[in-house]
Amino acid sequence: MLRITDQIAIEEWELVESFTRAQGPGGQHVNKVASAVELRFEAARSPNLPDPVKNRLRRLAGRRWTQDGAIVILAQETRSQLRNRELARERLADLIRRATVAPKRRIATKPTAGSQRRRLAGKTQRGQVKALRGRVDQGEE
Repeated sequence: MLRITDQIAIEEWELVESFTRAQGPGGQHVNKVASAVELRFEAARSPNLPDPVKNRLRRLAGRRWTQDGAIVILAQETRSQLRNRELARERLADLIRRATVAPKRRIATKPTAGSQRRRLAGKTQRGQVKALRGRVDQGEE
C-alpha cells in the first residue's frame, strides 16, 4: 500500500510496474539488466481518489496522463532497480499530494480611485507627447 495522505492510500493492485533497460552509460553490465522502471497507475479508475483530486491530477500530470486515464512515470536515474522503483513511487505520491491541495478562489477587486486617476493622467501625458511628434510648420520668413 502506498500512503499518500491520511485520507488517501493507493493499493498495490492499482500499480503496475514494468522494467526495461535504462538509457545512458553503464559499462559492461548495462545490456544485461533492466533497471529502468515504468510505473503505471490507473488514476481515472481508482476508487481511492475523489473526483476533484482526479481532475487536478489530470492537469498536473500533463504528458504523463494517457488517453485511457493512466499516469505513466519513468524512473531510470540510478543503476539500481530497487532505487528506481522507490523514486517512481515517490514521484507518484508527490504528484497526487500536489493534486489534493485545492487552489484558492480569486476574489475580484476594483481598482482604487487613485490608481484610476494615475492611469488616466499617464495616458493623457503620453497622448500629448505623441501629439508633439507631428510635422513642424516653418514660419513665414
